[in-house]
Amino acid sequence: MAGIVVVFDFDKTIIDCECDDWLVDELGVTDLFNELLPTMPWNTLMDTIMKELHSQGRTIADIAECLKRAPLHPRIISAIKSAHALGCDLKIVSDANKFYIDTILEHHGLTDYFSEIQTNRLLLMKKGSLGSSLIVKVLPHILMVVVISVLPICARAHPQNRSELRV
Repeated sequence: MAGIVVVFDFDKTIIDCECDDWLVDELGVTDLFNELLPTMPWNTLMDTIMKELHSQGRTIADIAECLKRAPLHPRIISAIKSAHALGCDLKIVSDANKFYIDTILEHHGLTDYFSEIQTNRLLLMKKGSLGSSLIVKVLPHILMVVVISVLPICARAHPQNRSELRV
């Protein structure tokens, strides 16, 4: 299988949901999210939601614990391990942010199976004397990917997110 690259999206591919939607619902800010959704771009909306969660006393540890409960596609772990065992080069290209992806992959012991993860960056800012953290800003970027040998690629993005995949 030398030379075969397998590219995964993250939301609704590796995990069986959208990270942002999972957090909003699980952490109880669905009503605020739905109220603000028509009024602002996606990343601004999620920044606002994160600030609201922080004002409620939620920490980055709370967000990480919530992410660890996100459902994985039922057969994805075996698919990742099988493709890696066959010598495939596994990569992730996603508009989910790096903290979400890293937290979930690490929790399931999947981090080392991927040679590259192209995604949105984010800023963590220390707040308060206890050192709790707040996700301040998601920093989207345009992903330019050149694929020479490809299995089918599926890339989805929230319509309001400015991240793009060009293949």
